[in-house]
This record gives sequence, structure tokens and C-alpha cells, in this order.
Amino acid sequence: MKIPRMSMITLGVADLDRATAFYEQVLATPPNKSHDGVRFIELPGVWLSLYPLDKLAADVAPSLDATRGPFPGFTLAHNARSEDEVRAICERARAAGGKIMTEPEATFWGGFHCYLADPDGYYWEIAYGEMFDFDAHGDMRWKA
Repeated sequence: MKIPRMSMITLGVADLDRATAFYEQVLATPPNKSHDGVRFIELPGVWLSLYPLDKLAADVAPSLDATRGPFPGFTLAHNARSEDEVRAICERARAAGGKIMTEPEATFWGGFHCYLADPDGYYWEIAYGEMFDFDAHGDMRWKA
């Protein structure tokens, strides 16, 4: 029996090369450029796909308007292994042209995080919590 899981998140981006360079620097992972016009960042558990926003909207529905509002109503998240890793990722994002929305700080739920926006305005929470752990494949788990 197969277990349902998210396997890919596709972000519609304004400039494919700029977005690719940003994520390569921030995630410290080389992108897969084997298919023309799309980039894949192969991460444990879920891949991040970057595709031109206008082409993504047309792929979903030819009449769909590719205009985005200032807040899409969701955030993406990356869970780090320590507070220092949260700080390091935040600084890499800043150096790569990301906008830091919330500087690294303690959270109300007992963790540590920052929020940043990528060059296309997608919001990411970079978080650490003592209640999370990672298996050998890098998948996040509740700490036993």
C-alpha cells in the first residue's frame, strides 16, 4: 500500500535564472537543469520545481491570470537542525537577494525561526524546534 505524500512543490517565478541562483545559494544544493525551461531542486522528501509564472498559469488553465497578490495565504517551511543553522540560512538568503521579513528570533511555541521572502515574493519560515528530529534520509520526524 502506498502512503500519500507531497512529492513536489512548483513555484511560478518571474525570472527562472534568478530564482535558480537564489535557491542554489540558499539551499546549498545544485539544481537539476536537465529539462529546458524548468529547474528542479532535489531535496529529501520533496522536490522544489521552478517554472516561469506565466507558463505555469497557462498550464493550469489557459484563461488563468498570472498576477499574484502581495500575500498568497500560505508559507513554505524548512526545518533546521539548530538555531545556528536558522541564522546561517537567513544570512545566505540575505546575501542571495532575499528579503528578511522577520529576523531570527524565539517563537511563541518554544522554537526559533525567521521569515524570508524569495525574489518572487514567496514566504519561507526557517525554523528549529527541539521537538523535531531527522532520520538518516533527512526526513523530519517527531523526536521520540
